[in-house]
Amino acid sequence: MTDFELVEEDDQIVNIKVIGVGGAGGNAVRHMIDKGLTGVEFICINTDQQALSRTKANKTIGIGLKGRGAGGNPETGRSAVENKAEDIKEVLKDADMVFIAAGMGGGTGTGAAPYIAQLAKEQGILTVAIVTKPFEYEGNRVAIAEKGIQELRKHVDAVIVVLNEKFLEVMGDDASLTACLAAADDVLYNACTGIVRIITEPGVINTDFEDVYSVLHESGQAIFGVAEASGPNRAKEVLDKAISCPLVEGNSIEGASGILVYVESSNDLKASEYSFINKSVYQFTKGSSAKVFIGNSINESLKDTIRLTVVATGLEQDKATLKLVEEEQTLRTGTDDAIVFHTAETPRVISFGRGEMRESGSASTADLSVPAFLRRNAD
Repeated sequence: MTDFELVEEDDQIVNIKVIGVGGAGGNAVRHMIDKGLTGVEFICINTDQQALSRTKANKTIGIGLKGRGAGGNPETGRSAVENKAEDIKEVLKDADMVFIAAGMGGGTGTGAAPYIAQLAKEQGILTVAIVTKPFEYEGNRVAIAEKGIQELRKHVDAVIVVLNEKFLEVMGDDASLTACLAAADDVLYNACTGIVRIITEPGVINTDFEDVYSVLHESGQAIFGVAEASGPNRAKEVLDKAISCPLVEGNSIEGASGILVYVESSNDLKASEYSFINKSVYQFTKGSSAKVFIGNSINESLKDTIRLTVVATGLEQDKATLKLVEEEQTLRTGTDDAIVFHTAETPRVISFGRGEMRESGSASTADLSVPAFLRRNAD
């Protein structure tokens, strides 16, 4: 039986730092600050001194001799950051958890991020990298990114890889390049803020840093999803959206060895809705050996909306996408309440809106499958 902890006040202070490495990492940090992410310390590390001069981060570290960037060479980025090892160790001091945000494929992010992760891990810090992979048309940068990600995996507890190429598919041909890049920053923001919220916000049913540590520590491949839904079928809709993870490498949570689930809602969340989400999530795991932590907090500003954050770890790559579908109405057989799943290269998804059912492939269903922030950026 699951033990639930009723929490009135959370006095635990967890030291969380977000480190933006290189140009893309610095842009991600700026976006997080502009969006109002709190409860963390922001640090920017870059070979480009001009970029550092524009940052709003709490601390900055300039690496390299000339302050003009790494020229797209990861070896230059690596040697530059190694020369500032003591400075980096100092800013990492006392951290419980570190997020490393970077773009893979260039010189600074690709070369410096793995070394920064190594320094963090050597201090016993829970280290999670959230990185972007270049568009396929960027040629050699893609190959450089692949090598950088493989090196990064050696030194982090978990890595989330955001695929720039997927933004073209999800946002459509009419989306501007600026909108795609802004959406990438939104994904990095959502990943960080989702996990930070799980740790720092007191809940009716509580999750804390130890739960997060248990799921993320030495977990390897990770994916995440954040979604919102309202209406009579909101529990089914929000779960389907959150677990689809269309923009992240390894986009199925099937077979996860660890899952964090965080449900935010107003006081009107039904016990049946909460139970449905919990039971559904357990169906994706490796069974009794899986670590699953589920929390719930009250946010009255959400009104009739449920916000769901899902972080899944310990995943195998190249899994077919698994999505939740509505159970069919049949004669009572003793399995009427069972949750039905469908696995396919192109999954059949039935989305339920307000009082109507739509099969995948229709324009309205395709729109619903796209996260709200992407629909806004594409407009």
